[in-house]
Amino acid sequence: MPFKITITEDAERQLRSLPIHDQRIMEAAILSRLKHEPTTPTKAIKQLRPNPLAKFELRAGDLRALYNVEEGEVVILIVGRKAGNKLIVEGEEFHGHQDHPVEPPGDGSQKNAE
Repeated sequence: MPFKITITEDAERQLRSLPIHDQRIMEAAILSRLKHEPTTPTKAIKQLRPNPLAKFELRAGDLRALYNVEEGEVVILIVGRKAGNKLIVEGEEFHGHQDHPVEPPGDGSQKNAE
């Protein structure tokens, strides 16, 4: 059974802040990799260390999407670009997934990606 894919308003805005080419790469990766086995570790899917934000990371080149899986639904929370050991979200270094995070950006409202 395919998983429903939902993207938060914040993640949608972050995705749209990327160049069009990168948007297409990330959209294709989300649809192809997260629709059927979003929790199976691969080179592109990584389970993150325990943190207050997300349980999984999708990798597409240097692009990243942080997400959770809840009752048959994949919820995309953060979209950004990896630069060295930093995650850059909307042009700024993101720290919200670490042990002592700052508040995640925005209000976390959700939007369907289907």
